[in-house]
Amino acid sequence: MTRPLIENCDIDRWVRTCRRSYPQGPATPHQEGNSVPKLWAGIDAGKREHHCIVIDETGKKLLSERVENDESSLLGLIATVVDLGDGEPVIWATDLNTGGAALLISLLADNGQDLLYIPGRIIHHASATYRGDGKTDAKDAAIIADQARMRRDLQPVRHGDETSIDLQLLTSFRTDVMCDRVRTINRLRAVMLEYFPALERAFDYSKNKAALVMLSTYQTPDALRRIGRTRLQAWLKARGCRNSAGVASKALDAADAQRTTLASQTMGAVLVARLAAQLQTIDITLADLDRQIADLFQQHADADVILSMPGFGPLLGATFLAATGGTMDAFDSADRLATVAGLAPAPRDSGRISGNLHRPRRFNRRLLRTCYLAALSSLKNSPASRTFYDRKRREGKSHKQALLALARRRINVLWAMLRDHTPYQEPALIRTSITA
Repeated sequence: MTRPLIENCDIDRWVRTCRRSYPQGPATPHQEGNSVPKLWAGIDAGKREHHCIVIDETGKKLLSERVENDESSLLGLIATVVDLGDGEPVIWATDLNTGGAALLISLLADNGQDLLYIPGRIIHHASATYRGDGKTDAKDAAIIADQARMRRDLQPVRHGDETSIDLQLLTSFRTDVMCDRVRTINRLRAVMLEYFPALERAFDYSKNKAALVMLSTYQTPDALRRIGRTRLQAWLKARGCRNSAGVASKALDAADAQRTTLASQTMGAVLVARLAAQLQTIDITLADLDRQIADLFQQHADADVILSMPGFGPLLGATFLAATGGTMDAFDSADRLATVAGLAPAPRDSGRISGNLHRPRRFNRRLLRTCYLAALSSLKNSPASRTFYDRKRREGKSHKQALLALARRRINVLWAMLRDHTPYQEPALIRTSITA
């Protein structure tokens, strides 16, 4: 008998499960095998230059060198550090795993070197335990190397597949474009408030394409009154705008409501036309990006598995692959994936105070947003998700709490689906009850 992928579970049992342990993930490179590292190289990565500190097992500094962020200099640094190791394994560590450290990470992987990732937040807090109040690149690199020497819970830097790397670039760029769109809409509304507040409140410019098309040519009360309701409707319809009659009616009503010409109208109209044109260009860019992301996402081996789960579409699926590196190799359990996504509560108990649970401070916010939105979307077409959500609401949970609990439950399902490469199946019990 097949066990349902989603089953009704008690929320208290879920909390106890999350609190019981926090897996540290796969073993770090110096925990695998029998070889014991003799040297640790800490890299304080930057955009133009990196600073490297090499220490031995006693913490003695053997090398301190600043190198430029180019291939020849980095290959020279790698060769120097390897020579210091004299055939013994060397553990590298850095505080960046993207951006300026991308070339370094690729070169270390090509040369068979083990690399650990230490988040900058850890380095910031650890620096308070070292002597001196100053902050330099050399000191940060030394702290990185020393933390790599002492800690056993650091995660190795893993390279995603080519598709997931491309998706990471595309989804990040799309996020930036969306932020630009929001800022442009806010500027548009702010300028319109300066001279034509009636038209500013007449439309939702984030959704109404026809209103943006109209603003590219007609931005003032006088211009709208001159063209008139009938001709404006025909003008919008000729440009493929939906609901041209309704847009024309609202625009003329706003123009009739204001007969005063403000001093800021002339320059304001010029700026509004420019901002409206920018918004139309941004919308075209977003449409092209969405098509490109969807096409690239379909090329991934797990695309069909992810899409089979209610709530995931091409965009959220692509964001999930980008955040996880396109594989579950970095997550040895569903609990580990939930912890990285910020869906596993962190206890803050002290003395007689227990059961004090909070969201962890360090987690992947893009992954949390993806799982949250997918859980929200699944309420429309997944009876199992709706049943689970409704039960949490009856238990007194808020909307956000219920969605987070649902997202945590769905993480278990998605992780198992990707592990076994099995598409989602709605639980048989749910389907039977609905049919009856």
